[in-house]
Amino acid sequence: MAVKSLADQDMKVVILCGGKGSRIYPFSEYFPKPMMPVNGRPILVHLMHIYARQGVRRFVLAAGHRKEMLLDYFDGRFPEWEIEILDTGTEADTGDRVYSCLDRVGDRFFVTYGDGLGSINLQALLDFHIASGGLATVTAVPLRSQYGTLQFNEQQQVESFTEKPIIRDSWINAGFFVFDKKVAEHWAGHSLESDLLPHLAAERQLYTYLHDGFWKSMDTSKDQQELERLMENGAAPPWVTGS
Repeated sequence: MAVKSLADQDMKVVILCGGKGSRIYPFSEYFPKPMMPVNGRPILVHLMHIYARQGVRRFVLAAGHRKEMLLDYFDGRFPEWEIEILDTGTEADTGDRVYSCLDRVGDRFFVTYGDGLGSINLQALLDFHIASGGLATVTAVPLRSQYGTLQFNEQQQVESFTEKPIIRDSWINAGFFVFDKKVAEHWAGHSLESDLLPHLAAERQLYTYLHDGFWKSMDTSKDQQELERLMENGAAPPWVTGS
């Protein structure tokens, strides 16, 4: 049986926007981390365009820290999108924020972090999730070292350097989740990463969709500067292609 397209599914995406973003202090003292600008507009808006360009235009922003900035920014903007800003608490953990949004979504929904961009093919992600039969799917990407590595011979003579290599045998959580709403019956703990996902894995209800294309999270000001450079050097942002 053919899988319905994203437009036919009419799904929503929950975006985690409520954390304090301590690693980008002092910016995060005044703005939610997802409102940090990249090439003149918040990274959150770049992220929402990834979904909108692929047919997902209904958003639930799980707000908390400095939620008034989200309310002010999105007031009257993007009338072609359905945007709900839900206060999930200033101190809530990631799992708590998703759980608070369950009555705002349908039987199946996307979830992602508000500070990561990637050229994710959302239809392929959804197709994989449905075919797996699990309650949750997490997108994984190969680990990229934050350091350069060096190669040397038996005499410890350096032969070459590799700048920030991709470590192909290690994969990390890139966000871009799909959940079935029935996951509520299996909920555990407060943290998405430390509690719920390990619990679902133990119950054999968690699968991973492997993405080998562009992905980058904005954890620090340095990451923000790198994303700015990518925007300046490319004619089209690599994270909105859906390829």
